[in-house]
Amino acid sequence: MPVEARCVAGGDGYRCTVDVSDARSTSHHLVRVSRKDFDRWGRGRSAEELVTDSFAFLLEREPKESILKEFDLSVIQRYFPDYKGG
Repeated sequence: MPVEARCVAGGDGYRCTVDVSDARSTSHHLVRVSRKDFDRWGRGRSAEELVTDSFAFLLEREPKESILKEFDLSVIQRYFPDYKGG
């Protein structure tokens, strides 16, 4: 499923807009990535790559319609303890 993430640096991290598309529809999301979370989970990836990989992780576990419309990246680990940055 195509995932497009666009991130802008600001404050203490990034604000990312994410579109997830399938044949029927597109869902839109806002994800905040703190500097701490980026340092912990980035592993040499850009913020866009981290968020895209994180959405791939989520989409393996739930439909795009179930993903929160706005959230901090760290929230994923609260719902899915096996999350390690996508």
